Amino acid sequence: MVGADTAWIIVATALVLFMSLPGLALFYGGLVRARNVLSVFMHVYAIACLMSVLWLALGYSIAFGDGNAWWGGLGKAFLSGIDADTVSGTLPEVLFFAFQMTFAIITPALIAGAYVERIGFGFVLLFSALWMLICYAPVTHWIWGGGFLADGGIFGETGVKDFAGGIVVHETAGLAALVIAVFLGPRRNRTTPPHNPGFVMIGAAMLWVGWFGFNGGSQLAADGGAAMALTVTHISAATASLSWALWEKIKYGKASLVGLVTGTIAGLASITPASGFVGPVEALIIGAVAGILCQEAVSLIRMKLGIDDTLDVFAVHGVGGIFGTIMIAVFGAGNWAAQLGSLVIVGIFTLVVTTVLVKVVGLITPLRVDAETETNGLDLSVHGERAYEFNS
Repeated sequence: MVGADTAWIIVATALVLFMSLPGLALFYGGLVRARNVLSVFMHVYAIACLMSVLWLALGYSIAFGDGNAWWGGLGKAFLSGIDADTVSGTLPEVLFFAFQMTFAIITPALIAGAYVERIGFGFVLLFSALWMLICYAPVTHWIWGGGFLADGGIFGETGVKDFAGGIVVHETAGLAALVIAVFLGPRRNRTTPPHNPGFVMIGAAMLWVGWFGFNGGSQLAADGGAAMALTVTHISAATASLSWALWEKIKYGKASLVGLVTGTIAGLASITPASGFVGPVEALIIGAVAGILCQEAVSLIRMKLGIDDTLDVFAVHGVGGIFGTIMIAVFGAGNWAAQLGSLVIVGIFTLVVTTVLVKVVGLITPLRVDAETETNGLDLSVHGERAYEFNS
């Protein structure tokens, strides 16, 4: 099965990159004002390029190096000691590196949804670079790299269960997004509807397809476990889409396309940590609850707390990832202490690191663009391009 495993993870790696480029870019780009769509594309694309280089230089070694329980060290920086014949499990290690690189790309890219339409481009690049290396890579090591939250760590023989990133990806990105949104403050125009719901639907569909690589690939083998992970991923996404739309219809009298596909993402985020530990019936339950839970989280963050997390990163990804992580224990596939304890530890670490980075990076390059730039749109003002002509 070694050849089959390698072939499948090559495909899965391409699928996960497809989630960011173009899936996430289109999903986020369709949700903003027309004069900011290219800036969103720029953020996601530039983050993908920068994270790839940094993952090679330092990130992979910090996450998966042979350091200690807290960080992996720098022994594998620039893939030192790794060539085409080096093996990790049943895979060439360079392929495992590439697969994990796509996770390191999409996690900081997810955060972009919280700050679009008002952030400085220099801040995006510097913050994303430091956050991936100082927050994401260590957390990855703690959970997936044999660190202190994994099996044999502080929670005993059975550590936290996070199959494909409920904590590593979605909790960290969601909480970081919330912190940045608080520091940024609200947009000057929060009432403009998504300029292109069609983009949103196409992007969500690409994310859905790509998520098969995200979750199915996390089995790191071409076997029944990968097939089950793929299947439960699909069931949760479909069910959450329907429950979101139904709840929207009950509350507001209409079910929207943007709501339907946002439910898809909520279902995908929620099943991610559990996709290697549950079956189709459990996935049905997770998806049904996620569609309503994440929608209510959107209302809480936007309306009651007044936080302008522009594209609801915390409410959908953060809440979904946390919920799915807890459901592993609910269904008896994980240790309650390990699941909850790891959520708390990683949550506090992420909040502290993100807060410090926002303040430090803000001293180097402006966090927010000026009022005129924000009003005119970032496409033309910051990048000298625009996708659409405007009459006013």
